[in-house]
Amino acid sequence: LEAGFVHQFTTDEMVAHLVDAEWDTRFNRRLARLLKSANFRHQASLEQIDFSQKRNLDKNVILRLSTGDWIRKGDNVLITGPTGAGKSFLACALGHWACINGYTAFYANALKLFSKLKFAEADGSYAKELKKIQKQHVFIIDDFGLHPMDEQSKLILLEILEDRYGDHSIIITSQLPVAQWHDLIANSTIADAICDRLIHNSHKIEMDGDSMRKRLRSRSG
Repeated sequence: LEAGFVHQFTTDEMVAHLVDAEWDTRFNRRLARLLKSANFRHQASLEQIDFSQKRNLDKNVILRLSTGDWIRKGDNVLITGPTGAGKSFLACALGHWACINGYTAFYANALKLFSKLKFAEADGSYAKELKKIQKQHVFIIDDFGLHPMDEQSKLILLEILEDRYGDHSIIITSQLPVAQWHDLIANSTIADAICDRLIHNSHKIEMDGDSMRKRLRSRSG
């Protein structure tokens, strides 16, 4: 610090300034680590969400989620809607909010997630991968239901939910309405268990409207 700048403050003020600067530095480093580890698909924040478009996105619901009470309770967020409605962006924005507020988060595409965990079962690293997922305060599964689920994937999903139920939150995005998830899973016993753990303590966001990607392309065009 320059001498003239230092003389503007008392000793107590200077100490407070240095403490604040150190806190900011540590906060930014921790946030950078959390965001890098989260592996979000989009660099998104709640402040970037466009509520002007007609896509059934209630600002009051988002404001309630921005209190973080759902994370503290271990509630889930289920986001459904057509392709391009902004489901993944919203999920990543909620994950970004979690990181800013000191929570851990991780993003995974559903197909890649189940494929990775199947390989992990084969090579003996399954328990390690599952523990890594279990530790996340917010776990995002994107594009759920785009592909048929085999029995192994269903059991993997059930185990993930069982480990997290009531303790940590899951965000799931899907083109399919929640009411169709039971039929998607097909095996009624497993479907009952999965849907019960997902839906019982969940906040549902059912988006609609035209594709945001098409709107952005038309604007740029």
